[in-house]
Amino acid sequence: MSLTATTKLEAVNVMLSTIGENPVNSLTSGLVDAELAETIINSVSKAVQSEGWNFNTEKKVSYSADSSGHILLPANILRADATVEANALDLVQRGLKMYDKKNHTYEVNQAVNLDIIIELEFDMLPEVARRYITLKSSRVFQDRVVGSETLHKFNQEDEFMAYSQLKDFEADSEDISILDNYSVYSVVDRIGTQRVT
Repeated sequence: MSLTATTKLEAVNVMLSTIGENPVNSLTSGLVDAELAETIINSVSKAVQSEGWNFNTEKKVSYSADSSGHILLPANILRADATVEANALDLVQRGLKMYDKKNHTYEVNQAVNLDIIIELEFDMLPEVARRYITLKSSRVFQDRVVGSETLHKFNQEDEFMAYSQLKDFEADSEDISILDNYSVYSVVDRIGTQRVT
């Protein structure tokens, strides 16, 4: 047996198992509970990814204005914000366009750099994110279909552990240090300077 990352079908089957349903062979099985499970997993995945993680965040992505002067965003953009360098503009995302709050217009008329959060397909997510999304979706699914307090507590404990693992993965993948924070660095620097004198 080869080991592979969790598929969306496997995630749906985990969800079905929380309410005692048999697994399905495909996402197009026609089983109402399987369709509900897939709807929930899509919704939870979008909500989790909207938080912005290292694996779905890109910094300083250049976007050019179209012929109308608008900055149009792809459909898979969950959040977009102008980078610090674009401080002459006060841009915010409205729908799939960037809006200039300072000048009250969608007509930006120039290329801008944006920090973006992208919604990825389930099979593009790291395994630790797939696991968390699967377990959170399982809890939501069980709550909606069965509503058992006992099962809710068991599922919530698993969900909490998976979230903790996701946060650890995030910290590891960002390669951050306490010295990356100016406030912390200034305190450490001040202590070092005091010891020298």
